[in-house]
Amino acid sequence: MIELSHVSKSYKIQKKTGWFRSETQMKCAVKDVSLSIGRGEIVGYIGPNGSGKSTTIKMMSGILLPDEGTIRVNGVDPFYQRKQNGRNIGVLFGQRSQLWWHLKLEDTLNLLRHMYDIPDAQYAARLSMLRKTLSLDEFWGQPIRQLSLGQRMRGELAAALIHSPSILYLDEPTIGMDVIVKESIRDLLKLIHQRDGITILLTTHDLEDVERICSRVIVISHGQLCFDGSMARLREQCASDSTVTILFASETPELPDQLRNVKKEGKRVTFTINRAMGESPLLAETISRNIVRDIAISEPPVENVIRDLYEGVGQ
Repeated sequence: MIELSHVSKSYKIQKKTGWFRSETQMKCAVKDVSLSIGRGEIVGYIGPNGSGKSTTIKMMSGILLPDEGTIRVNGVDPFYQRKQNGRNIGVLFGQRSQLWWHLKLEDTLNLLRHMYDIPDAQYAARLSMLRKTLSLDEFWGQPIRQLSLGQRMRGELAAALIHSPSILYLDEPTIGMDVIVKESIRDLLKLIHQRDGITILLTTHDLEDVERICSRVIVISHGQLCFDGSMARLREQCASDSTVTILFASETPELPDQLRNVKKEGKRVTFTINRAMGESPLLAETISRNIVRDIAISEPPVENVIRDLYEGVGQ
């Protein structure tokens, strides 16, 4: 559904070299990126600020033309076939609104109906589904300027989905939201995906969004892809510290010296291990010689995993 082949994009920037002089430099935003996203996938596209996420989205949506490489979205070139591409995609930018500030939501969606030339019967059916799924009726007759952030984002989703796109691009959709609103938006995205089978590409700095929504993660750093796979594989590849808690039947036995951050509380012991170290025969022997009531392993926070990956790329 989405195919990028050896795509690169650079920008011209002006750098001051004196009080009245400056020179033009080229900054590479995306470098030799190739990826493929299939129909119905939910993909998290993450990376630090300036890594090339938004530039990639803008090229996929037809706003920017790549300097090198090719892009195909549903078989069309998003830049040169912009109108055809626009009918197949929905876009939601968390920091930019596509709603008319002084209009009611119903008037905004009606304008979009005419812009996309949606047949009356199709529009009525789609609108009915969105009003129910996104719970729009509670603020249906209010001007956009009077809506809360959570209500406005539900309106933004409705605007992005009103023309029944097969692909949805989400750029920081939960930025600035509180925990309750974020959870609501995540649930809505999962529901829409299950209902319509829509392909979703999500860029975000909130890694909980990725863990809760996405089945696949693509990481970009310094304009280049450095990981493409599941969150579980990402954790394994980065091999960050995991926390292990063991509850013994009697007092805690002597533990191997290579364990780190060891904390003993009666029959309970907690320590950290790194998967990159491999298995510990001494720890396995200690466990086998004692009666163990319970073992719990806590995975490292995903923020630590991503940080380790960025640091590995930068070295």
